[in-house]
Amino acid sequence: MNDLDTLITEWLTLPDVAEHLDVEVSRVRRLIEEGQLVAVRRGDPVVRMVPALLLKDGEITPHLPGTITVLRDGGFEDAELLAWLFEEDDSLPGRPIDHLRRGQRGEVRRRALALAL
Repeated sequence: MNDLDTLITEWLTLPDVAEHLDVEVSRVRRLIEEGQLVAVRRGDPVVRMVPALLLKDGEITPHLPGTITVLRDGGFEDAELLAWLFEEDDSLPGRPIDHLRRGQRGEVRRRALALAL
């Protein structure tokens, strides 16, 4: 599995996410708890951060929450889940996150379900 810093080049702090979504930081925390978004601890000082590509046009990337649920149900930890979303997949082709951002969830969800079995 690739290092997240190699795969994901742009990160947002929770206040940045709140600003992009036009909500309070407490709402962002709830979105993370509810599995709508994924945050990992990183940086110096260590804070919870969200990959910027999980957001699109002031909203959560389409079909992301359902994909997160499928992967978590399959036993993926958050760092593994993010690595899977951001790693190139020659069979797609491309990265799952890019397909989700284009609204193409079918193949991404099928692959996620296959991994969860």
